[in-house]
Amino acid sequence: MPSRRMLLQILAGAALLAAPGVRSFAKTSVIARLIDQAKEGDLSQRIDFISRGLLGARYQADTLIGGPRKQEVLVMRDDAFDCVTFCETVLAAAMAKNLSEFEPVLRHIRYEHGEVRWNERNHYFAEWSRRIVEKHMCRPVAMEPSVSIEKTVDGVLGPRKVSITGIAPSTLLAGCDFLHNGDIIGFVSKQSSLDFFHVGFITFGKKGSLLLRHASQSHGFVLDQDLKEFLTDNGVQYVTLLRAQDTAMASN
Repeated sequence: MPSRRMLLQILAGAALLAAPGVRSFAKTSVIARLIDQAKEGDLSQRIDFISRGLLGARYQADTLIGGPRKQEVLVMRDDAFDCVTFCETVLAAAMAKNLSEFEPVLRHIRYEHGEVRWNERNHYFAEWSRRIVEKHMCRPVAMEPSVSIEKTVDGVLGPRKVSITGIAPSTLLAGCDFLHNGDIIGFVSKQSSLDFFHVGFITFGKKGSLLLRHASQSHGFVLDQDLKEFLTDNGVQYVTLLRAQDTAMASN
């Protein structure tokens, strides 16, 4: 007979899985299908294919569950995203060889040491970027001229100093030949206490137009948007670029 402690653990697990958006993906999930259909391409092609398959998914903020005094839960969704969880989900699906690898890859992307704990979560995109490069899952895409930006961000973990290498929009648009489908683009915030205000993927339209594929709060869903238009409308001063690497081991 199961012990009382075991029963409580089972009930707690069931309650978590019953929460909106918290579940284990079935083999029939959108993510499972996209992983299977995309596995023949290279990593850039897989990112482009999987992110395209999620176009139209709704935007939802605060999808992650956890806090300083609240149990952290590994949230996996294919129906709603914010800008960062959209990138995390697509990247994990593109790097995973099958559905069983998706969860450990997502953990490795979202958490500093792959442990599902609130204080291990990458709360700032500057730290997300630094750590994913240190794990050899992505590498910076260098363009010159660039600038070094030092900030002290103030958020859930208190003041943190971050260093960002920024590229001006004019440099980005002039160097579009160096860009690949699936490059991750981060938009540096003008606020002194905030590192980035948005993130998405670079993609190209049918006629070679440069697009931003992202989970948009203002539009309410995942869409492709003219990148130059986005840069102008939001008065972007600097961006950063990362490129996923096939050398990353999905089992990490």
